[in-house]
Amino acid sequence: MKSLLQIFRINFIAIMAILFSAPEHEVYASTNSSGKSEWTGRQDEWHGFKRFHFQIDGRNCYVVTPTKIASGTPWVWRARFPNFHYEMDVELVKRGFHIAYIDVAKLFGSPQAIAHGNKFYEYLTKKHGFQKKVALEGVSRGGLFIYNWALANPEKVSCIYADTPVCDFKSWPGGKGKSPGAKTSWENCLKAYGMTEKEALAYPNNPVDRIQVIADAGLPVLHIVSENDQVVPPDENTYLMFSRVPKSKRKDNFKVISVKKGTEKSRGHHFQHPEPEQVVEFITQHTKSK
Repeated sequence: MKSLLQIFRINFIAIMAILFSAPEHEVYASTNSSGKSEWTGRQDEWHGFKRFHFQIDGRNCYVVTPTKIASGTPWVWRARFPNFHYEMDVELVKRGFHIAYIDVAKLFGSPQAIAHGNKFYEYLTKKHGFQKKVALEGVSRGGLFIYNWALANPEKVSCIYADTPVCDFKSWPGGKGKSPGAKTSWENCLKAYGMTEKEALAYPNNPVDRIQVIADAGLPVLHIVSENDQVVPPDENTYLMFSRVPKSKRKDNFKVISVKKGTEKSRGHHFQHPEPEQVVEFITQHTKSK
């Protein structure tokens, strides 16, 4: 009997030693209130920060996580070309923001894209505790998505930052004005909206047509444009859209960073960002204050 007790004691001590000496598995917890959920999916690195890939509603998504989460769990939602002019996002992650992205390519801000976006938003805010008001960032054709999502959900947006954004699909990819457009993209756009070209040309719900909704919601808006942009001419997009906002509401909430010339190779559409700090402060001010 004594020998059995000794054997039991030795085994118990050995098991406990294994349990307590085993290395801890690194867990990157979500930010929901329970703290029980974890980020899942493939993990890689994004400019020195952890990035987690997953799918929502059949679309590829990712979230870049900060080392230390800022109070309120603020986040930036990037739309299309998320690695273009990424320097602002790097600084925001350093300040405790998450950066989120869902791939809605070839949907051009159509109702289908907005439906995918709604599920993405619900997942991040409900499961991971992200702030209810998100900062939207859109580059080029990403302007169609961020504006159409904001028009559908103005109460869920803290601010909008857009980089040479498409605000009217007739301009690009339609090419019905100064822009040469893009034939294949225009065909994809018509398909995404389920329209004929005739119907698309009469469509009354592009961001340029509905910007009053954003103005009435009091959402702060900042754009950067290139004055010689031949692909997405600002006169057909940013400036046309802003001109439809009453001056009383335009003064404080609708601002533009103007770049005189974009690169010749990009037909004026791309350029080195002259004021990334202004963008960082704009997003920080209007998101964290919410």
